[in-house]
Amino acid sequence: MPATTTISADAPVATLINVFTVDAARQRELVDLLVVATEEVMHYLPGFIAANIHASADGTRVVNYAQWESADAFHAMLNNASAQVHMRQAAAIADQFDPHLYTVESVHHR
Repeated sequence: MPATTTISADAPVATLINVFTVDAARQRELVDLLVVATEEVMHYLPGFIAANIHASADGTRVVNYAQWESADAFHAMLNNASAQVHMRQAAAIADQFDPHLYTVESVHHR
């Protein structure tokens, strides 16, 4: 599996989409934290493939679109002590967060 985001209906990956709601004054802080967490921790965990951090134009949302080799790899990350430190920090910055695993059902290109 290449170390890149591949959005494909037949890709054998578990896709995490976590939507954070955040005060606009703290959006950059949350983005920076998620980038550091990805670069320093997630990147090195077994099963990690890719993460993409998105900031909404209105400043009120941050979305983490990440791919793991499997749901088991994602759940193992949740139990990792170093990852938990960053997850607690993100939860303290965000007003709300809503993480779910997804499968890609359809992709369309022009």
